[in-house]
Amino acid sequence: MKKKYRVCKNYEFSSIMNEKHYYACPSFVIYVKPRILDHARVGISVGKKMGKAIIRNKIKRQVRMMVDEIYDFTEDFDTIIIVRPKYHEENYGNNKKSLERLKKKVKIV
Repeated sequence: MKKKYRVCKNYEFSSIMNEKHYYACPSFVIYVKPRILDHARVGISVGKKMGKAIIRNKIKRQVRMMVDEIYDFTEDFDTIIIVRPKYHEENYGNNKKSLERLKKKVKIV
């Protein structure tokens, strides 16, 4: 995922999460806000309860790969993906499918 497609700043995370439009599944929570730039952006958050820094970074890399395969960055919204502890219980394929379902849910609503 290229740097221009990422939400990096804390105030950007806060503004998207303060909109309070979210969708959830056991492994992920997605917060959305209408975009302000000419392309969509995605931010990924993994809490400390998920493990030490090595494990959290591995999860972020995996989620970035999922985002590269699922998103085309022409959506009308910026997204924050929060990874939940149930992520560890599923394999990569199942987690990717659940993220796809959440993205479709956002497009429908």
